[in-house]
Parts: sequence; C-alpha cells; structure tokens
Amino acid sequence: QNYLDNFWPDLKAAHELFDSILQARRERESESQENNGKEYPEHLSMEILEAGIKSGRYIQGTLNVNKHRAQLEAFVRLEGFGSKETG
Repeated sequence: QNYLDNFWPDLKAAHELFDSILQARRERESESQENNGKEYPEHLSMEILEAGIKSGRYIQGTLNVNKHRAQLEAFVRLEGFGSKETG
C-alpha cells in the first residue's frame, strides 16, 4: 500500500487491484475463522466419524501420496496394520 501511495499515486488500476486482493484475503481469513482454522469444511462431524469407526462402517488410516506422481500413486496405511492397503 505504501509503495503504491508513494511511487504510483495516480495509477488507479493498481490501487483497485491492491484493494481487491486485500478484500479477498480478509474474506478468506474470516472463512478460516468460521471453520475453526480449517481450510476445508468437514463433510461429517467428529462424532459421526468416531461412531462409524467403532461400528466398523469406516476405517481409520493415514493417506500417503507420492509427491512426484500424486495423481497416479497413493496408499492408505491402516491403523494397527503393517501392510499397505492400496486404493
């Protein structure tokens, strides 16, 4: 903001762009606060997930994704198992 004010006070398009970016950032921060700091909203509540895991409807594991071939290679390591379940 200071740079634009001091060096480009007459460049209206740059000031409008800066204001737009600032507003988008504020909206994103407020959405993050509404979601308790989580970037994405939860699909199911924690209570439903815990009940599903206990009943055997859901399984709990860790998703590992190959950073070099992310769209082609990933696996889920199930909790308590040494083997890999692919999917």
